[in-house]
Parts: sequence; C-alpha cells; structure tokens
Amino acid sequence: MSSFWDRLAVVIPSVVVSGVLLAWLGPVITLALLSGGLLLMVVHYRRNLVILDDWLAGQKSSLPDSSGKWGDVFARLMRLMREHKHSHQRISSALERLRRATSAMPEGVVIMDEVDRIEWCNPVAEKHLGINSTLDIGQHITHLVRQTQFAEYLSAHNYSEPLIIRQSRHKGVTLSLQLVPYGDKQKLLLSRDVTRLEEIQTMRRDFVANVSHELRTPLTVIGGFLETLTDEAGSDAETRKWALALMTDQTRRMQRLVEDLLTLSRLEDTENLPREEKVDVAEMLHKLYDEAQSLSTGRHQVTLSLDTDAKLLGSADELRSAFGNLMSNAIRYTPDGGAITLSWTIRDGQGVFSVQDSGIGIEPEYISRLTERFYRVDRGRSRETGGTGLGLAIVKHVLTCHQAKLEIQSKPGKGSCFTAWFPAERLIMRDTIGSAEDGNKTSRASLPDASIMR
Repeated sequence: MSSFWDRLAVVIPSVVVSGVLLAWLGPVITLALLSGGLLLMVVHYRRNLVILDDWLAGQKSSLPDSSGKWGDVFARLMRLMREHKHSHQRISSALERLRRATSAMPEGVVIMDEVDRIEWCNPVAEKHLGINSTLDIGQHITHLVRQTQFAEYLSAHNYSEPLIIRQSRHKGVTLSLQLVPYGDKQKLLLSRDVTRLEEIQTMRRDFVANVSHELRTPLTVIGGFLETLTDEAGSDAETRKWALALMTDQTRRMQRLVEDLLTLSRLEDTENLPREEKVDVAEMLHKLYDEAQSLSTGRHQVTLSLDTDAKLLGSADELRSAFGNLMSNAIRYTPDGGAITLSWTIRDGQGVFSVQDSGIGIEPEYISRLTERFYRVDRGRSRETGGTGLGLAIVKHVLTCHQAKLEIQSKPGKGSCFTAWFPAERLIMRDTIGSAEDGNKTSRASLPDASIMR
C-alpha cells in the first residue's frame, strides 16, 4: 500500500507541473523540458547504479551520501552490512574460542568428512597420529594411520567401543582411538594416550600372578605335610617335629607376605598422610643395630655410625619399616664374614641414612627395577633367604611420603650402598656428635659403577 501512495505522490505533481508548463509555454517547450528532466533522472539513476555496482564489486569501501530513495537504499544497505559484519565477528570469535578449547584438550581430535578425509585436527592429534594440520588436510585418514586394525575398525562401522593400538611412530606408546559420527555423515576421531593405564593394568596382572605364586609354595608345603601327618598316624616324633617346623616356617613366610601387602596398601592410600612427629633417628638406629646383631647371629661385622643426633619429622613406624627393610636386605645378601654399616649423618644440609654392605652386589642393568614389587634379581636365592619381594617397594613408598629420595650404588662382587636422602625441612637439628657403636666409625665407600636416584 505504501508503494502505491509513493507512486501517486510522484505522478500527481508531475501531471500538475506538465499541465502548467503546457498552458504557459506551449507543447514544444514543455516536451523539451520534460525530456530534459527525464534525461537528468536517468543519469542520476545510472550514476547511483554504477556506484552501487562498484561497491558490491569491492572497489569502494563505503557508499556515498545520496538523497531521496537512493539515500534510503544506501542507508539500509550500510545498516545491513554493519549487522552482517558484527554477526561475522561474533561467529569468528566463537569459532576461535572453540578452536582454542579443542586445541587445549588432552585428547586428540580429528574432523573427517563423509569419505573419511581430514578436514581439521588439533595439536594433540598431530602428535599422536603424525598428522600435519597444514599439509595433510584433504588426505584420507588411512594414508596416515597405516595400521590394519584401524582400517578394519573404520570399515566395520561399529564405533561403540574404542580401538586400542600400539603406535608404530612412537615406540612404547599405546593409543585409544574412537570414532564418533555426527552431522551430515561426518566423523570425529578421538585419540587418547593410554600408555600409563596399560602399564597399570600390566602391573596389576603381574601383581596378582606374583602373589598367587608366592602363596602357592607355602600352601603346597603345608597341605602336603598335613596330608602326610594325617595318613601316617604312626609316624615317629622326629618326623612330626620336622614337618611342624617346616609348616611353621612357611606360615611365617605367608604372614610376612600379608603384612608387607597390607603395609604397601596403606602407604599407597592417598588419604593416608604420614604422621608429623619427631622421630629420634639415633635411638631408632640403636634398636635396629641390636636387631641386626640378632639376625646376623655373629656371621657379619655390623657397625653403627652416628655423626649427628638430628631428628626427623615424620612417621616413626613407617621410617622404622623402611630402615629395617634396608638393614635386613643387607644381612640377607651379605655372605658370612662380610661387613655391614648403618649410618646417620648430615650432608649438604640434608639428612642421610645409609646401609652399606660388602655383599654380592647388583649388576647395573637391574638397579632401576629394584623397587618394583616382587622384582628379584635372583628369585631362587631371594626365596631361600626368606624375602617377600616387597621390601624395597615399601622403602620407596615410605621415602616418597617423606619427600625423600633413595640412591642405590652397587658393584657386583664388591657390595652395595642404599642411601636415603631427607630434605632439610624434615630435619630437627641439635648438636653434632661423633660417637659410634663399639668404637667403630666408618665412612661411605665409593662405589662408582652403578647408581640410581629415585
């Protein structure tokens, strides 16, 4: 309706003006004037159309000011362009935020089209799959992830479960890959590094297998002797005594294993924080020295060296367990006539507890694995000496809870030195002393061939 009245508002004045000019100037002059006016109007419209066309072609950055309807048209176009620009900026900003968020994800993300060509990927996916986000866009995903398992997973169209593969580009890396269909036949490929999870699963399986193996032998011995004693009611007293002694020994072995497992479980509990109490290390080591003499039964020369009376802030029970394990290991793996030294001193502002022996020593390639649960360099010898295979794992966890480090130095045939380094903030200092048990005061020997700091 408004366009009709607009046209009518143009037609009526034109008719009136034409009538006046016709009556006043005559038909010839009136026609000439009207033709000239129409020509000027055509030129004006042509000029504005050229300006609009140049602007649409991008040759002009802004529309000029104009009057009349063309001015209204230009103003409306500028308003639409400003709204479009603001909308484009908002969308670009949202896309950039989404890109940054996706790039910051710990998982790899690859966007693929309906025929499995790469459209985009984040930096984690580049690292996991060896993709270059600049060069590989448009490449088929199987040209880059060249594993038969993945190709079969892609073609099966069953993406409910992830695919676990071992990365060929990076040895020792295990990836979890899962495809997620979305949109118009597009797919997301999500990758996750599950190497640590796989290692934990392997450790769990090994742990269960080792515990089962450790318990099987004593249970077999006990079960066998019980059957023997049951079947041979008339067996002599010496045989019964011998059988009961062996069963008692195997029962104690199982008891030690269970106690060590419970200790490890408690130490690995994240809610179990060590008690912050003052631990008199010197007094503790005097008691451990007495225990060492008892365990050795005179077979070794045991020495206690105390260079300081500094105390430690921590859990007395846990520290005693760690120190006791190191001491008993030294006695267990040192031949008769060997020397064992327990020492407590201050070095470089840190508290240092060490156990040095002149035992069989350890080959360098085995040292890094000594604190693993049930790891033994010589399984037969360890079982003969009564070890559970958990002692050094307990030591490691106790020291970790106390922000301490374990250093292992060893030379085959020469002996070993296990040293626990405690940070200065856990030391409670008093006066330095220079006493040593039985008048023996020793220093740590140099064992340069192998060492590890844990």
